[in-house]
Amino acid sequence: MKYLQIMRPLHWTKNVFVFAALIFGKQLIGPFDEVFSAVVSAFGAFFCFSLAASAIYIFNDIIDRETDGLHPEKSQRPIAAGAVTVGSAQAVSVLCALAAILGSYFLVRELTIIILIYIGLMVLYSLLLKKMMILDCVTISIGFCLRAIAGAVVVDVFISPWLIICTFAVCLFLAFSKRRSEIAQLRENSEAFRKTLAGYTPELLAHMLDVTSGLAIVCFLLYAMDRRTLDIFGTNNLVYTTPIVLYCVFRFSALIQKGKYSGPVQLIMSDRPFQIGFVLWILACIGIIYADKLGISFGSF
Repeated sequence: MKYLQIMRPLHWTKNVFVFAALIFGKQLIGPFDEVFSAVVSAFGAFFCFSLAASAIYIFNDIIDRETDGLHPEKSQRPIAAGAVTVGSAQAVSVLCALAAILGSYFLVRELTIIILIYIGLMVLYSLLLKKMMILDCVTISIGFCLRAIAGAVVVDVFISPWLIICTFAVCLFLAFSKRRSEIAQLRENSEAFRKTLAGYTPELLAHMLDVTSGLAIVCFLLYAMDRRTLDIFGTNNLVYTTPIVLYCVFRFSALIQKGKYSGPVQLIMSDRPFQIGFVLWILACIGIIYADKLGISFGSF
């Protein structure tokens, strides 16, 4: 159980970005063999990224085991608490990384390259970049973009540059949210836990949250109104899901800045109104994207 805990399976929810290509690439409805192949490939990419991410989580926990002891929650992690030895943790990390690389190789060769880039980038983050203000959050966001790109690669669909930029902005928003929640939770001990928090202030992070959330919304609107989107979906009606997007973004920002949750994952997994809003947005997107195949007509709307 403790070895599963250091792999942080709850955080595998971050890898849902690989499924974006299934929805926006119109792979969910069609001939059974094509849909089945796309779904299996997407789940394969999900598990490969989950194993790669677990390898990095463990590697990072080994490096941070002393500073994690200063955190009210992270001090309970098996490595920080001494329940799992460093040697055992290293072995599990290597096994997870090898399984991710081998699995991706048998799935799609290009996915292996993306997994290797992700692992290399995250190792660099754990050793150096996480100590650099702003670059720490940028690196995390690039990691999420690699997940979205991997999803498109395994199902062999084009992914709009606007969607990539939107993903980057959303993840930068989530990364800054994580820093804001850490400051709210740790207060005067925040610098001792994470050195980059000394450069962040609640006011600066509030500004960064405003900028990144605004950028994400604008990029989504540009994607929704893009000519290629119209050519692929036959409609630009995705733009009408904006009110739901705004609600989710504003609620997320408000709860994070209040310090109610220790991080984005906890908020997403716990806040029911946010979950309802997100599910409604997904359903609305599916209804609009697959309207022709579902027999839905929006008329002149």
